[in-house]
Amino acid sequence: MTFSLRFGAQDVRILERSSVYDGHFKMCRLTLEHRCFDGSWSEPLKRELFERGDAVGVLPYNPVNDSLVLVEQFRPGAVRGDSSPWMLELIAGVVEAGESDEVVVQREAMEEAGCELSDLVPMASYFPSAGACSEHVRLYCGRVHSAQVGSILGVQTEGEDILVHEVARADAMKLLADDQIPNGHTLVALQWLALHVDAVRERWS
Repeated sequence: MTFSLRFGAQDVRILERSSVYDGHFKMCRLTLEHRCFDGSWSEPLKRELFERGDAVGVLPYNPVNDSLVLVEQFRPGAVRGDSSPWMLELIAGVVEAGESDEVVVQREAMEEAGCELSDLVPMASYFPSAGACSEHVRLYCGRVHSAQVGSILGVQTEGEDILVHEVARADAMKLLADDQIPNGHTLVALQWLALHVDAVRERWS
């Protein structure tokens, strides 16, 4: 089955762009028009857009003992109600200007988990919240050679306080099935691994 979208980038007109906030994160305001499904153009729309930058994530997998390296850390956006704002996640970081995805993966894996990886397999790429944020995420599965399991790592000057875990794949899939993985990147990565683990294990055998 093939599917193609009706419209493309040429079907959007940016009429005005201005900066709303420029701090740890950035926000801009767009005035734009877009093509409608009946062929007409929309009325001008004003939208604020959170510009976080692109991100890359990696799910470290050890095919020898069938385990994953995951990290646990505090997330301020998850402070709500009685739920814990600490999350079990894959390793991820923001892509700086001129960096390749592989450079970001290797840097973040070492900073967050003392993790040595090889043979990155692309998993998925997506916009996690395209209605409000320009961030594009690219995920990889990486073969683990070593990791500082049980250590507390992270870049202190960036306020990171990260605990490194080794989790059996079966246990991770149980957490997934029980709706205990509220982090979107990790959710996507574990779903991908559930579908492709046999191919990954054969590739790394």
